[in-house]
Amino acid sequence: MSSSSASAAASYGGAAWEKEMRRSARPSRDGGISVLVTGAAGFVGTHCSLALKARGDGVVGLDNFNSYYDPSLKRARQALLASRGVVVLDADINDGLLLEKLFDVAAFTHVLHLAAQAGVRYAMEAPQTYVASNVAGLVSVFEVAAKHADPQPAIVWASSSSVYGLNTDAPFSEDHRTDRPASLYAATKKAGEAIAHTYNHIYGLSITGLRFFTVYGPWGRPDMAYFFFARSIVAGEPITLFRAADGSDARRDFTYIDDIVKGCLGALDTAGKSTGSKSGKKSGPAPLRVYNLGNTSPVPVTRMVAILEKLLGKKANKRIVTMPSNGDVPFTHANVSHAAHDFGYRPTTSLEAGLRHFVDWFVEYYKLDTKIAKGARSAAAKPAKKKKAAAAMSASA
Repeated sequence: MSSSSASAAASYGGAAWEKEMRRSARPSRDGGISVLVTGAAGFVGTHCSLALKARGDGVVGLDNFNSYYDPSLKRARQALLASRGVVVLDADINDGLLLEKLFDVAAFTHVLHLAAQAGVRYAMEAPQTYVASNVAGLVSVFEVAAKHADPQPAIVWASSSSVYGLNTDAPFSEDHRTDRPASLYAATKKAGEAIAHTYNHIYGLSITGLRFFTVYGPWGRPDMAYFFFARSIVAGEPITLFRAADGSDARRDFTYIDDIVKGCLGALDTAGKSTGSKSGKKSGPAPLRVYNLGNTSPVPVTRMVAILEKLLGKKANKRIVTMPSNGDVPFTHANVSHAAHDFGYRPTTSLEAGLRHFVDWFVEYYKLDTKIAKGARSAAAKPAKKKKAAAAMSASA
């Protein structure tokens, strides 16, 4: 959607609407920040918005509620946010007129830009949606922040671990090459990092990019492997597991949502101020940062499935095939030393503990028959505590 064709700005406005925006954007604590969260009805956006509001910050969200996955899940997240006093507007980041109106009404100190077209494989089916959201949409947000907002906000946005592409050095460091993307999705995120450099350099925007590593947990995305594996196991449908060309299991640096939220808030709190102005002049260089946010301990996907089987009390019907060359990579592994140094990022949640939280939510949200699964989850809970402690120690080491 473009601002010239169907701007939501035309349908939003008036004294009552402006009052509601200011209320939602107003911090309730001394020294609190005011954050515009894009993609607020998404997985990470919902959890970050809840955490910001809970600590007394002001939050206004927007989301276009697209149908990449079931919009009813996004609407349920929106309702959850509304119950905590967070407004989430039905709007698109490419709607520059609405973004301008929001900045006229509320003096946002920060933007947490999480709206994006996600998914590696879907990019082969609908490439233009990735360009529209991840490139044009990012430019739209930067444009309004740089040229319309007064004062300029600091921006924290979601890049991706996918930018590492064909990199084989491990663990992945922000110092490694990111010029060999393995998917169009990764290429659009890499383009975003280059665009961020441009807006920081020309307009003095404070910009922080966060490279997320396989985020999972309650209220997650149904297109993610852990989520659709759980659905398939419950339904008795087969699941497909990929092996690398050398026969090794695919491995992922699964990162629990609560750890990601701590990283996002840490990045917001240390973002530093933008140095530009509407006149186009900047008072000096502004911060330009990029960080990995991962769990630092890659786990074979087969191990993740085994944990789900135990928690759900049901065996998976597994098909194992060689990974196709459709953009997926054999493994991801985060080095998070920079984030640890700059804002104390330390992931503490083991995969066992995190998946148990997810399954508890999953069973409740979809109202599944819990007799078998509940017993399986309680049986799995005791040993998981020790594993969680061990994982926390290794993650901090």
